[in-house]
Amino acid sequence: MNPFRILVADDHDVVRQGIKAVLETRADWEVCGEARDGMQAVAMAKQLKPDMVLMDICMPNLNGLEATREILENDAEQKVLVVTIIDSEQVVRAVLESGARGFVLKSDAARDLVAAIDALERKNTFFTPRVAQMILEGFLNPGQRRSQTQADTSLTRRERQIVQLLAEGKSTKEVATILVLSVKTVETHRANIMRKLKVHSLVELVLYAVKNNIVMVHTFNSA
Repeated sequence: MNPFRILVADDHDVVRQGIKAVLETRADWEVCGEARDGMQAVAMAKQLKPDMVLMDICMPNLNGLEATREILENDAEQKVLVVTIIDSEQVVRAVLESGARGFVLKSDAARDLVAAIDALERKNTFFTPRVAQMILEGFLNPGQRRSQTQADTSLTRRERQIVQLLAEGKSTKEVATILVLSVKTVETHRANIMRKLKVHSLVELVLYAVKNNIVMVHTFNSA
């Protein structure tokens, strides 16, 4: 029997190696590739055609939510399991709407990761207990879904990519290089984005990106 092939996408080398060590405890699983950002994850998913993509959210160049959407646009049957440190209701909602079939907190990975992959391999879904409770309590009501969808679809995919890169501090020239576009094209996109969102500064653009999960900001509690 062929092994269950998994693509691991996380921008931290130590995290990827830790996840890989856990996966290698199963002889019937194989890590077929490792991606360091969302763009690389999309490209590798298309090239390697893994059975499942294990996806972090907070990644540079293209975040895990956008990467998940692109992967599923290329292959609607692909299985995506999100593994992240963030468990806010807004992020959980965005993860579910992206099409991911599972959600595991990194803090729970030692306990839940193997069970989650097993579930997706069997064509089921898996959500960490707190997320499952959110769903049962019905926080994903139609009004909330419409509100989030409007925020997500106000920009095109290319425009969201550019917003993320600009919000991460990339220059127009750097954005052009990363997306293989001309500087003039990026400048045109930027002007259209500012007009569409009715913002007038990079600070306002960054605030929009954070509010709509295009870039992620997470905090750590001190001991």
